[in-house]
Amino acid sequence: MARYDFASDNTAPATPEAMDAVVAANAGFASGYGSDAVSTKAADLVRALLDADAEVRFVASGTAANAIALSALCRPFESVLAHHHAHVCTDETGAPGFFGHGLGLTPLPGASGKIDPKGLEAPLAAPDVSYRQPVAALSLTNATEYGTTYTVAELAALTAPVKARGYGVHLDGARLANAAAAGFDLEAVKGLGVDILVVGGTKAGMPPTEAVVLFDRDVARRFDARLKQAGQLPSKGRFYAAPFIGMLEDGALLRHARHANAMAKTLAARMPFRVLHPVESNGVFVEMDDARLAALHAKGWFVYRFLDGSVRFMCSWATTPAAVDEISEALAAIA
Repeated sequence: MARYDFASDNTAPATPEAMDAVVAANAGFASGYGSDAVSTKAADLVRALLDADAEVRFVASGTAANAIALSALCRPFESVLAHHHAHVCTDETGAPGFFGHGLGLTPLPGASGKIDPKGLEAPLAAPDVSYRQPVAALSLTNATEYGTTYTVAELAALTAPVKARGYGVHLDGARLANAAAAGFDLEAVKGLGVDILVVGGTKAGMPPTEAVVLFDRDVARRFDARLKQAGQLPSKGRFYAAPFIGMLEDGALLRHARHANAMAKTLAARMPFRVLHPVESNGVFVEMDDARLAALHAKGWFVYRFLDGSVRFMCSWATTPAAVDEISEALAAIA
């Protein structure tokens, strides 16, 4: 039987803290559509995590969170700048354009998932013309698709020229907990000019939920109507919010993320194949040919070949030292 321990952090179960909070939220009756006490408490905890006064909403998936966020920052004839391997560009089936009624994505280069600041210059300087979607926003990801983490200074270098032109900024934080566990200062986000932040829940060890944090109050206006139209304003909203209570009340979010990062570093240190990107969060990306990947699959370990041709190993809150030992033995055997 195939094992998916390292296929993705999405394959891990939900944490006990998150599930206990869901069970606790199941007691009694509550008002609907996110107006309940559980949602209010969860939103307060997210605000405390970021030390920010912002609106917070909870949705079912990262794709929905990202796509709705971008649709709030762009008009249909405008475009979003993003790394060419960002999730919004490669893995969301055109959802930003669908929710944004035609908004475009302008891919940018950069090593190991980080946008090269020089890549911003040409699209930001491009004149508005009728036959091209003009830039209206920037989408960033931390931790990146390759497990690297932006520093606050690196993000500031990217957001500053965008905000100087009055454009919007979206931060995809599907693995924000892992970035924070690697040293990224979450309280700095509010000062970077980010208009909408997605705080990832699912990859962090929660049942399906993501927190959409709206720093810009103008964007927050009528945002619930936008969510409702998109099918992302569930009547029993407390069950989307509750996992954040379990993960934030006693620091479980960052505790589990530190463990996932540590497991990735342990795996990287024992990896017999060349590691292609810095191991800064919970992912390890290696050079491996098809024959050896097939041999690993034959041993029962399922992992993916990633966008740049590397093979990706993802660790999670539930990754055990024993599992790292087992896959390390399998890797040594096929190397």
